[in-house]
Amino acid sequence: MRSVLIFLMFCIATSTFAQSDTTITLQAITGLQYDLARFAVKPSQKVTIVFKNVDDMAHNLVFTQPGKRLSVVETVIKMGDKAQATNYVPASTEVLAASKILIPNSTETFSFVAPPQEGVYPYVCTYPGHGYVMYGAMYVTTKALPPLSKDANIPPTRQIDAPVEIVSPHPFPLEYPLIYRTFMPDCGPAAIAVAINPNHSYCFDAGKCYLRYAWTGGFVDNTAHWKGNGNALAAIKGMIYFKDKVTYPLRIGKADKLPEVHFKGYSLQKRLPVFSYTIDGVAVKETLKSLTDDSGLSRTFSFGKPTQQTLYFVTQTDDGIVYKSSTGKWTNGVLMIPKGTTQLTLTMKRQTATHSVHHH
Repeated sequence: MRSVLIFLMFCIATSTFAQSDTTITLQAITGLQYDLARFAVKPSQKVTIVFKNVDDMAHNLVFTQPGKRLSVVETVIKMGDKAQATNYVPASTEVLAASKILIPNSTETFSFVAPPQEGVYPYVCTYPGHGYVMYGAMYVTTKALPPLSKDANIPPTRQIDAPVEIVSPHPFPLEYPLIYRTFMPDCGPAAIAVAINPNHSYCFDAGKCYLRYAWTGGFVDNTAHWKGNGNALAAIKGMIYFKDKVTYPLRIGKADKLPEVHFKGYSLQKRLPVFSYTIDGVAVKETLKSLTDDSGLSRTFSFGKPTQQTLYFVTQTDDGIVYKSSTGKWTNGVLMIPKGTTQLTLTMKRQTATHSVHHH
């Protein structure tokens, strides 16, 4: 009798739970969008997400706690290269549920139980550069949703009945410095494009750990990439005034010996990236800032320990740059940095007609 009662209770419980289940099919589509700008579920309802990536670039799907979309996006940016190993999903209580990074034409199904508290739970793609525009809203509610045209929880471009193509190269408020992980011209696949301010930008090659080039006039236009061409190069909106052609400038022990380099990621200080890497085992942190009037760059190198060997910074004497350094001695375009150095500040100023000396 007792076993029959338990069986009946089990049937009632599973039947009730099954009736409350819901399955949502959600797609990542061209134009940094999800096909659904929003959907609704009931409190404590079991939700199964069938996430399909039908775009030409990689995406994920991350559900966050109310009001935490931008916080999660910023946390991923601060993780630097470490984020890739976690599918760009931070270990945070702000994350409710998440998919893996999906390559084009792939699908993942995952389930979670909707929170018991009613509210608006954002979902977002946290792949670098996507999270400011590619998001939507999961409503946990038993009530009617607000009119689509007045729903501030979805992208402004989606406050209409159908998905639209994004035409602006920057469809979100710009706060400088800006960082994009994207494909850049004349750089390896691990490019990091940084806009220090609206007029001054540079490209850092994380794969080879050095400044590739710098330009003034504007930042980059990613429209081709955002419209679905996953391999499209960003278009530089300005004029390049410096391009490194010495293969790798910072060297240890000998000026003519290229070092072995390893990128260790980057952190943010007042939104400005601090790049960490090693050259022949020596830990280096590098910060790049703009000079007054955007006339060039200031590069600060900090070394993990006082250097045991002489360091060298090698330049190309006809690169159009006037160099100055806080320490060391210049000879024929090569800066000799003495042993025991813990920090070096190097300025790179665009050469003008009044500058006839390359190094100081």
